[in-house]
Amino acid sequence: MGDVWWPQCEMNRAADAYAAGRTEAEQHGIAGERATSQAQRAFVLAFTDPDQAEDELELAEHLLTGLTLRATTLTTHTADLIRSAGTPGPAVEDRASVLRADIHTAGVATTHVTLELGLCFHHAVRGDEAAIQAAIARLGDLTQSGDYAYYIDIAHFMADLPLPADHAPQTQWIDGDESTRRRWRGLVTARRDRIGR
Repeated sequence: MGDVWWPQCEMNRAADAYAAGRTEAEQHGIAGERATSQAQRAFVLAFTDPDQAEDELELAEHLLTGLTLRATTLTTHTADLIRSAGTPGPAVEDRASVLRADIHTAGVATTHVTLELGLCFHHAVRGDEAAIQAAIARLGDLTQSGDYAYYIDIAHFMADLPLPADHAPQTQWIDGDESTRRRWRGLVTARRDRIGR
């Protein structure tokens, strides 16, 4: 259910769902699923509460010890980048470049799309319209098959941009696109307040 809730920007519900998934995996002794659920929990909390996300990332890294889960490891790195979204200077972009190279080497395409979405969040918080347009263009290239095309909607919501006139809706937002837009934009304004922008 966490995978359903977070695109809707229902981050608390998503975090709770991932915690439940982690607990269930632990009860069944499924180490990989436990680590993956924890990494996803850290990822969603990175948008809303960077301090809590730091603790959740530490647990995720602990649960990944001894496991070879490339996608999950890359999810933790993306979550850590999202925790820093909005900070001034080139550090976030530099880290993203390194992470992009790691993703290319690992061959895990889905994490590339998620990284670009995280960069959209960073650029929206910074108010860097040119950078967010470039990130949206990269998302478009990565989602040409139709998979994860709803990330383009989310990026527009974050930046408070209208969807392109030729945009074909890819997602049924649970309580409508305007409510979802307000929630995503609210994360951006909350991060701006947090960092004093």
